[in-house]
Amino acid sequence: MKFKYTGIRVRDMERSIEFYTKTIGMKKVQGGTMHAGGKYVLMKGEESEQLLELNYYPPGTKFYEEYEEGSELDHLAFWCKDVRKSYEKVLAGGATSAVEPWDESGYTLAFVRDPDGVWIELIGKKVKPESRKRNKKHS
Repeated sequence: MKFKYTGIRVRDMERSIEFYTKTIGMKKVQGGTMHAGGKYVLMKGEESEQLLELNYYPPGTKFYEEYEEGSELDHLAFWCKDVRKSYEKVLAGGATSAVEPWDESGYTLAFVRDPDGVWIELIGKKVKPESRKRNKKHS
């Protein structure tokens, strides 16, 4: 797995974009609407490979929760060659399931919680079932 980015929850997307671009000097590299209804914006600093994902979940969407001080860290994201295989590995290593793997727009995603409850996203290109079988033979 490769560490990809840190996601934080924001209460006001425009205010957060303005802060991270004008004050911190980051650039908006991608953004959009999640299938679950939330909005996201990926930010990148000039001299860093690390990305920051700003996440806004409106009331009534799948991941919405009342905002509390200290709940700003949304999740850490790891890029995986095979999300389903990595999901089973981290569960066996002490993580607990938060959202089971699902496919969306050519990607597979899943969420787990580490032993302290921190959300971790596992994301990667969708693996064809025959590729997964072939990978097991070569493991």
